[in-house]
Amino acid sequence: MREPGLPIDFSDRSSIEAWLCEGDPIRLEELWIAADEMRREHVGDAVHLRGLVEISNHCVRQCLYCGIRAGHRELVRYRLTMSEVLECAHEAVRRGYGTLVVQAGEDPGWTRDSVCDLIRRVKSETGLAVTLSLGERDDDEILAWKNAGADRYLLRFETSDRALFARIHPGRVHVAGDRVQRLRELRRMGFEIGGGVMVGIPGQSYASLADDVMTFRELDLDMIGVGPFLAHPATPMGRGEIASLPVGEQVPATKEMTCKVVALARLACPDANIPSTTALATLAPEQGRELGLARGANIVMPNLTPFRYRSLYEIYPAKSCISEDPVDFNAQLVARIRAIGREVGEGPGAAPAWRRR
Repeated sequence: MREPGLPIDFSDRSSIEAWLCEGDPIRLEELWIAADEMRREHVGDAVHLRGLVEISNHCVRQCLYCGIRAGHRELVRYRLTMSEVLECAHEAVRRGYGTLVVQAGEDPGWTRDSVCDLIRRVKSETGLAVTLSLGERDDDEILAWKNAGADRYLLRFETSDRALFARIHPGRVHVAGDRVQRLRELRRMGFEIGGGVMVGIPGQSYASLADDVMTFRELDLDMIGVGPFLAHPATPMGRGEIASLPVGEQVPATKEMTCKVVALARLACPDANIPSTTALATLAPEQGRELGLARGANIVMPNLTPFRYRSLYEIYPAKSCISEDPVDFNAQLVARIRAIGREVGEGPGAAPAWRRR
């Protein structure tokens, strides 16, 4: 399918790859404008705010880049209590958010039943939409969470390159193709589904990243998360133990490349929800969120995790949200959204893709 005004064929990897490799500022401005116009036409000017709470930094996985990996022995672990999570949910209501995003490492300490209880209490006490991002869990657990009232499930497939996925996730039973299939299964369970990728993984080629964009379109995702690859220094990849491709072949983990993928994601999936991510804001603290919003994004996820835990959920270094004062940040965020001619959305903000389907 060729998009009006831009020579992009989303069924042709080389067409997408050409835009990923594009360096002409004039041509890139055409891409930014096209993505922003597509965003305005399909999801409007509202920026929906989702309250994010990181309920646990325990994790059974050994992902080679992640600061909360099981192998990080020096990390102080935490797990929020039910009352702490519920207070975050009520804070989301006080700020006017329509959704609570519940995120954690893959932590068996949050059991099927405890998560069910959490979902029911959030729904009954606040009426918020509930988005879960709890990793690869068993079918019976995830289906129980859907039956308890969860609305959405986020599972980044990180890269559609099966060999690259296996390289950065040693000892995994699951591979990249399984995560893509998992997203299809989550949709069959009735979830609004979100996937996403990291941009600039050592060993990631432009062709591989173009395949990721094609995968967004193939899955017809309801939400697409795109962020730069940022390895924690206390991990094998943070220590440089995984080699990058030669210069010219390796995708860089830059704000410009991340914005290219955000823009292409919007053009490939016009009515998806696309966040301007914390990782992008970490690369560009003064303008990262605005850059994402100007180039196709329509979601921001302010962090509601209690301050005393935020630095312990440092999946990559210098996360921008760690030092954000909740009250000041919220007021500043609303002002920044209005300053770029956008408005703060109301309600749960389901993706138009979901409503269409």
